[in-house]
Amino acid sequence: MAEKKPMTKAQLVSHVADSLGIKKADARAFLDDLAALAAKEVKRSGQFTFPGIGKLVLAKRKARMGRHPQTGEPIRIPAKTVLKFRIAKAMKDAVLPKKRK
Repeated sequence: MAEKKPMTKAQLVSHVADSLGIKKADARAFLDDLAALAAKEVKRSGQFTFPGIGKLVLAKRKARMGRHPQTGEPIRIPAKTVLKFRIAKAMKDAVLPKKRK
């Protein structure tokens, strides 16, 4: 089975422009502005919701012990903040098949 390639930004811009009947430059500006707004809002409040798609959330990871992969020596992995994306239930239901009981 041949694998399909994911949509590129140019294809996304074309689709949005065609769907809304606007210029590609306007569609590109909208998508860039949306990405910038998401980054700004996550920095400010710790989360940003894309309605119907999901939510970007800042999460704190605790410090933990790990192992050096080559030597097997225990190492300390420091605490850090990471960015996670939580998929909305509506998106899961639209993409994934229903579970049989």
